Amino acid sequence: MATRSSSLSPLTGEGIVIDIGTGDGTFVYQCARGNPHKFYIGIDPNPRPLEKLSEKIHRKPAKGGLPNVLFVQSAIEDLPSELDGVADEVHVHFPWGGLLRVVATGDQTALLNLRRICAPDGVLEIVIGIDQERDRTEIERLGLEPLTPDFLDHELAARYQAAGFEIIESGVLPQSEWPRLKTSWAKRLRGNEARTLVYIVAQATEATSHL
Repeated sequence: MATRSSSLSPLTGEGIVIDIGTGDGTFVYQCARGNPHKFYIGIDPNPRPLEKLSEKIHRKPAKGGLPNVLFVQSAIEDLPSELDGVADEVHVHFPWGGLLRVVATGDQTALLNLRRICAPDGVLEIVIGIDQERDRTEIERLGLEPLTPDFLDHELAARYQAAGFEIIESGVLPQSEWPRLKTSWAKRLRGNEARTLVYIVAQATEATSHL
């Protein structure tokens, strides 16, 4: 798979951004600071890593508080109905476990949940970081196929299309662009040449099949 520059970056302007599997919330917090006219929602089933930033966002602005951030405890299978159709952008960065399986295999039920929260023409952006040797056990456990160009362009694209997403761009993100992700994991993995970061950018369309 070729390594190339991408259009990968949060959209400018106004709108609502949802980060699925937000972890410690760093991506949401840093982006919200730089884009005060956008509203950011970080979602994760595990609230513990979010404790620090969940408290911080409610402080006065001079002490790091942000009025344009909300954190929600939820799994991808149980996204609140209040989010239906609101997201101009949905981000999934460095997913692991069940969330990794969803985006790397094109699980229809979960992808339909992501499509449900997207506004018309909403953008879904995914970054997957895998070390084929170090992560071999997890790869085998989840039944993941290698994210080759052929797999992305044919099998995975068809599964995303069925759930209402058209993949408009995919490839390998060069290490020089990792800092743009503004996540804790991007910082931790910097310099790890064995780990490949595959990105997928898709746009919400009409689903071609329903479960």
